[in-house]
Amino acid sequence: MPRVRVRQHVNPLSNKYQELFSLPDWEKIYAHPSQPLHLDIGCAWGRFLLSMAQLESKWNFLGLEIREPLVEQANQARDELGLRNLHYLFGNANQSLRLVLHSLPRGILQRVTIQFPDPWFKKRHQKRRVVTPELVADLADALAEGGIVFLQSDVESVAVEMRDRFQKNPAFQIQADSWLETNPMPIATEREQTTLDRGEPVYRALFKKSS
Repeated sequence: MPRVRVRQHVNPLSNKYQELFSLPDWEKIYAHPSQPLHLDIGCAWGRFLLSMAQLESKWNFLGLEIREPLVEQANQARDELGLRNLHYLFGNANQSLRLVLHSLPRGILQRVTIQFPDPWFKKRHQKRRVVTPELVADLADALAEGGIVFLQSDVESVAVEMRDRFQKNPAFQIQADSWLETNPMPIATEREQTTLDRGEPVYRALFKKSS
């Protein structure tokens, strides 16, 4: 399927992305809604989740993405493959994530990935970054005990900021004292593979939700 042209960056603080949206009926979305859920925040084109959903049929997958054309195309790709354990949702994570999490059955969320988020390099733009203390707190409340959060970026300062914000929340325990050398997920994102192919580093951290 040819990719639609879409802006690489959108401002999550603009009025367009502050509106809450209506949530789908999860019982109708997933063939087996009681399966454990993997949430990918900022899923972009959704290729990572598309592969994961085919590889792990006993899991459900949810991608949250702020660029609506990408969500539409990702759901079309899902439909073409007939996958009933995958859904992509348009929304601003910093505005809508809490609503999404509260709509899910308690304990169903067991895995979260945040991979290569927009770095927003300029200091005045850094307030647009997706991993905020509030987002971390919402995930701490919703994630099942023993659930994991996997973070990665090719920008060290962004990875450090994400890691530090999760470390400051007592609900999360980091699983290694240094950056992970390998990805614990069975599938690499396109950005990750491109970065590695260039011989550049990827900064990874894994957290587990404690009691």
